[in-house]
Amino acid sequence: MAERFYFERPSAARKAEIIDYLNEFAAAGSKINGSGSLDKILSGWTFEQALERCLNMENKEYAKKAGRCPGKTFLLIREKDNRLVGTVNIRWDLNEEMLRFGGHIGYGIRPSERRKGYNKINLYLALKEAKKIGLDRVMIDCAASNIASDKTIQALGGIRERCEIDPRDDEMTNVYWIDVEESLSRFKAVYD
Repeated sequence: MAERFYFERPSAARKAEIIDYLNEFAAAGSKINGSGSLDKILSGWTFEQALERCLNMENKEYAKKAGRCPGKTFLLIREKDNRLVGTVNIRWDLNEEMLRFGGHIGYGIRPSERRKGYNKINLYLALKEAKKIGLDRVMIDCAASNIASDKTIQALGGIRERCEIDPRDDEMTNVYWIDVEESLSRFKAVYD
């Protein structure tokens, strides 16, 4: 039987697991993507402060005051053991900067759970949420050196628009677009 996953909104009920998740990235020296504002815990914010900001980012005015685009964060939970294995942040009303680099979706899988195909499930579920928000096409990017993420995006129908240096981190970055409906239709039997 295939493993099953579902999205859950971050909450105080998952405090210990969220902190453990973030600490695993820090211990591995791995960049954290898709955690909304939750990763601010690692730079001194309290869990409660980070969670409040994360949940409030859905509000367009709140996000604008924070200098961000509105977005929703989800935890990817493996059903069989109730384990937090990944996060996704889905953004809309993108500003010019986010349309250049960053895009509609940021995602991540905890280091100990990588190389198991989970990020494809993570991205598929994110596309389902993007559709609910009303997004027909989504832009997503990744460092050109991140072969696993690059393959995930392509596997879910990503069409590369360009590859250039992201001035925010000076990394060569691949920028893709995904047709949401086409991808959901094509991969429903695989990931639903």
